[in-house]
Amino acid sequence: MSRNLYPSGPPRFNHVAMSVPPDRLDGADRDDLIRFFDEVFGFEVLPTMTADRHRLVFSCGHWNQFVFLIADDDPMHGARLDHYGLAVGTLDELVAARDRARAFGEKDPRVDLIDVIVDDHVVVKIHSIYVGFLLPLMCELQFWEFPATSPLTVS
Repeated sequence: MSRNLYPSGPPRFNHVAMSVPPDRLDGADRDDLIRFFDEVFGFEVLPTMTADRHRLVFSCGHWNQFVFLIADDDPMHGARLDHYGLAVGTLDELVAARDRARAFGEKDPRVDLIDVIVDDHVVVKIHSIYVGFLLPLMCELQFWEFPATSPLTVS
């Protein structure tokens, strides 16, 4: 049963927030986070939102889609596969992100990469990678492939 609770369109996911130790948002760790998220995902720091040892915010391609990091003396802890997810438009883009994460990991062993996994549901194949770096949640990138025989194929 579908109800139209949002006449302007369905809600969109716009951010994820994580608490981290204050030291993670200052000095070398902050610089490493900025370099990693820029080089691997193309996320940009929102400087007006940054406050050393307190807050770091990354824009994820649009001003209203972001990763919000906040300092806390009792920070978030996640299991390895706890994550937030983003979708990409092509398999090539997914593989390129994987390659960038792998290259960054060759310089920095703190990168945690789970290579491409394909979850085949016949009508859709979901290709995924998981990438972690210095945060309590990994980032999962997905590409949804709709085989030509799928009734869900968009023309």
